[in-house]
Amino acid sequence: MPAPTLPAPSAAPPAHRRTVRLTVVLLFAAWLVDYADRLVINLVLPSIGAEFDLDRTQQGFVVSAFFLAYALCQIPGGMLADRFGGRRVTLWALLAWSVFTALTGFAWSFAVLLALRFAFGVAEGVFPPAAMKVLVERTRPEERMGANGTVMSSNAIAAVITPLAVAPLVAVFGWRSAFWSTAALGLLALVAVRRWLPAPLPRGTDGPTPGADGAPAALEAAATSPPLREVLRKGVLWRFSLMMFGYNTIIWGLNTWVPSYLSEEHGVSLTAAGALVAVPALGAATATVLGGRLSDRLGGHHRKVIVPGMAVSAAALLLMANTPSLTGFVVFGTLAVFAASLAYMPIFAVPMSGLAPEYVGVGGAVIIVGGQVAGIVAPPVMGALADAFSFQVAFGFLVLGAVIAAVMSCLAPQDATAFRAVADRAPRSPSPAKESA
Repeated sequence: MPAPTLPAPSAAPPAHRRTVRLTVVLLFAAWLVDYADRLVINLVLPSIGAEFDLDRTQQGFVVSAFFLAYALCQIPGGMLADRFGGRRVTLWALLAWSVFTALTGFAWSFAVLLALRFAFGVAEGVFPPAAMKVLVERTRPEERMGANGTVMSSNAIAAVITPLAVAPLVAVFGWRSAFWSTAALGLLALVAVRRWLPAPLPRGTDGPTPGADGAPAALEAAATSPPLREVLRKGVLWRFSLMMFGYNTIIWGLNTWVPSYLSEEHGVSLTAAGALVAVPALGAATATVLGGRLSDRLGGHHRKVIVPGMAVSAAALLLMANTPSLTGFVVFGTLAVFAASLAYMPIFAVPMSGLAPEYVGVGGAVIIVGGQVAGIVAPPVMGALADAFSFQVAFGFLVLGAVIAAVMSCLAPQDATAFRAVADRAPRSPSPAKESA
């Protein structure tokens, strides 16, 4: 009897397509609010600095306090998601970060602001690996990166919408109102996810794409992937984490300091600065989706996207840092962000295909940690460089992020098979029998 033919990706039943669409829409909304909450602080930083009499270095620490907590909670968040389920952890994260966002609007000192931003980072830190697990449990492998690219484009869309919405709000009601407004949006996202998120796919049905022996690729990955502890020990995941560090050095360095630069160096009002910041953010949204599509088409092979993208980004950053023209600054900045954002989804593609499904939460968290370390480092370092030298030197520092991302892309495995092969070469822990001998 001939072996049964596995369905092609296009043969997905309507119920599955509805599950994927609804999951993508709900996660897009949750990520949109998540990223908007983070961006608000950058837009109101000049107002906060003036009210609390903070120099640029201190303002940078206000931003990095969030990222410190956010980075520390990535791997624990992945463990919680793997242990208690992505949906439950996602709901608790939405509730907690909405509360701390609202409380930020009541901060009365620099110390209180730092404490609240740290607590906010803890609450948001458990969300990314939980959201990744929610998506993996409701999609098939061959559609996963495309779906995740659409979800993660929410970050760039938030970067477009947030300055346009927040700047006029702050101009009329003050900086505190921005935090109260975004907290309300977080509660709306919580209600939507709790009410409408579909159930996961039945176990064993998430991978119709055949593997080498005709078995579903997802099941083959589960069978051949080494234990996560061995992958972490070998360090293969940390190479992708360093790629994310390089990428986020560029993104969060620009997100943090461009509004202040426009205000201080070019006399641009907060409302006008919001409109100008939205231009590169729109380019980033487009590039994130495009990067996800390219990643699916290339089957990994991130080097083909990341190396040329980061080369263009580095050149554009240098031109941006040294142009005296406001128009040139916006044009080169948009090009830098667009080229760098092509790398976002390719960074995730190989690890998410090479890891067994039960390790996706923690594996995704390891990669995200690299980006959050960049968020810890870049804002205060750039603030100190701007205080000691100039904004031009501070923006030039971001080229280092492009170099790190490109170099690590060349050193990391290029597809899921190579990823598992590298991880399998990790030294195994001795068995209990050998230990006793």
